Amino acid sequence: MRRGGAMKLDFATVDVFTDRQFGGNPLAVVPDARGLTSAQMQAIAAEFNLSETTFVLPPQDAANTAQVRIFTPRAELPFAGHPNIGTAFVLAGAATGAARPITGDTMIFEEKAGLVRIELLRDRSAVTGARLAAPQAFPSAKTSPGKSLPQRAPSRPPTSIRKRTSRASRPAASC
Repeated sequence: MRRGGAMKLDFATVDVFTDRQFGGNPLAVVPDARGLTSAQMQAIAAEFNLSETTFVLPPQDAANTAQVRIFTPRAELPFAGHPNIGTAFVLAGAATGAARPITGDTMIFEEKAGLVRIELLRDRSAVTGARLAAPQAFPSAKTSPGKSLPQRAPSRPPTSIRKRTSRASRPAASC
């Protein structure tokens, strides 16, 4: 991630709940956040200045797809709907990242609010969106990255998701 004093960070920006580029809810996704501190994640989210930025880490429980942390420019959130849908879309198309390899159409994210089950939506073989359920309590404290909070999530899928960008290089001092 660091080379010659600079931090190289792969990311994607996507538009969720839209059928056109630069519409809907924008989201930044960092598919491999291993090695980033919470403070760095917060600083990167502030730099993006989008409503949310997600950071993907390996799952604590191998039965799950990934641990996902959601940040606004000012704070970390336990859960939010459109960041989960956009993150699932990005991970479904990612060749590499911190998540387990995606097989099938179901993902389970570990979040501060609990386990979030996501079903990918496809048009033939292309992922076009995702549907999610409200977070469920962790089965044990061993796999819990945070407290389980009762939350409701939108279950409507996006009409379409558009990917916009993919890479950034910033001096380490700016993160």
